[in-house]
Amino acid sequence: MIEPNSAADTIKDVVVHETGGGRFQQEVVWGEHHLIADEPTVVGGLGSGLGPYELLLASLGACTAMTLRSYADQKHWPLKGAQVRLRHSRIHAEDCAECETKTAMLDRIDRVITLEGDLTDDQRSRLMEIADKCPVHRTLNSEIDIRTVEEES
Repeated sequence: MIEPNSAADTIKDVVVHETGGGRFQQEVVWGEHHLIADEPTVVGGLGSGLGPYELLLASLGACTAMTLRSYADQKHWPLKGAQVRLRHSRIHAEDCAECETKTAMLDRIDRVITLEGDLTDDQRSRLMEIADKCPVHRTLNSEIDIRTVEEES
């Protein structure tokens, strides 16, 4: 298991390691926070936690709702609550009119937002625009550079 080197590392690093429970079960650790990730039983997991794509969707959904809350509070708008429902799927590239890639398969995330509160049509419209500005949404729509190295144990 990788241990953080200092208190500052705890803030920056998310550490994921096998639990030994089942084929795929992982413990995700960030500081004092712990959660379990796993695969569904139909693919050999224990079904004991969110799968990798569900964690990705949870990140986008949480970021979206937090961004909407922050914006509505800043504007003093009467947003009582926001619910974000997400689904991941794979689609044929030729089925995506607005996509640059036209061959092979693409990942698609469908996001449905429910806004609660006595909001005007203009406020609702603006909040839906703001949803696309959450940092995770921007990251997922940008080019991502992932660098992988092996660390000696």
